[in-house]
This record gives sequence, structure tokens and C-alpha cells, in this order.
Amino acid sequence: KTVEEYIAGLKAWQQEVVAAIRAIVQEAAPEARESIKWAQPVYEVAGPFAYIKAHSSSVNFGFWRGVDLTDPGGLLEGTGGKMRHVKLTGMGDIREQAFKDFVRQAIQLNKFKGDPTKGG
Repeated sequence: KTVEEYIAGLKAWQQEVVAAIRAIVQEAAPEARESIKWAQPVYEVAGPFAYIKAHSSSVNFGFWRGVDLTDPGGLLEGTGGKMRHVKLTGMGDIREQAFKDFVRQAIQLNKFKGDPTKGG
């Protein structure tokens, strides 16, 4: 399955949100590899750093090292030991500059700490 196929299978508002997040990631991290892993779009530089996951009434834009990201706007949610996400329910929840900052921080953390799925 491709990311395009993933997006095509979503509700119209989710397609718009996921496409917008995808464009933000691609602009902030043109070097990132995009693929479908764990049944969702995943972005990788020195290991996975971000994912997009559509749920029935929201879309999560998540980060493997979310707990380590600087989040001055308090956008990140979650309670696990590492991962955090932004919960989006429409285009009004998109924060382009903040999301680009998260992407860039997440990549730098992977480059410094290694692949987060391999204990890095």
C-alpha cells in the first residue's frame, strides 16, 4: 500500500488533513523516507521520527521521541514513555510552523541518539 492509497481510503476531511501534514513533513524534511509501516504513513531519517494515523474522528500526527520535543504551544498529547502526538479534528488544528519545528527537532534527536526502534 502506498501513502496515496492510504489517503484515498480516508474520509474527505481526513484526506485534507493528512495531505496537509504530509506536505509539511516533506517541506521541513525533504530527505525523509516515506512509507507505510504499522498500517500508517511513517517518516524516517536515521530511523522513524514521525507518523500519521487516522482514527474515526481524528488524525494523530505523532513523534517517536515526542517527550523530548520542545513544545512551547502545549500541542503534544500522550502518556507513554517516549511517544507523543498532536490530535487533529480538522484543518483548523494545523499549526504549520510548530509542526515543522517538531519534524526538525525529531530528526536531530534521531541523528544524535540513533534509531528509536532499536533502543537508540
